[in-house]
Amino acid sequence: MELGRARVKVYGIVQGVFFRHNTRQRAQALGLKGWVRNVEDGSVEALFEGPQDKIQQMIKWCHKGPPGAVVERVEVQWEPYTGEFDDFRIRY
Repeated sequence: MELGRARVKVYGIVQGVFFRHNTRQRAQALGLKGWVRNVEDGSVEALFEGPQDKIQQMIKWCHKGPPGAVVERVEVQWEPYTGEFDDFRIRY
């Protein structure tokens, strides 16, 4: 199992549609660690750490998001795994 870390930024109608809440639930179900937050520019940013195949599943979900979201684009930046997180949280 190869561990990875990805910083993901999701653009579109992604705030006010429970994107962060649903991201946390899915990330926890996949056993991923990290965080998700709203950004002032209207996007949602997340940092996922864990098995790379699970991160890939999470990224695929981010392209669609929860009902009510209209995802216009998703940017992914891969980073070195650090193992710094104990869980997955919503950041405010």
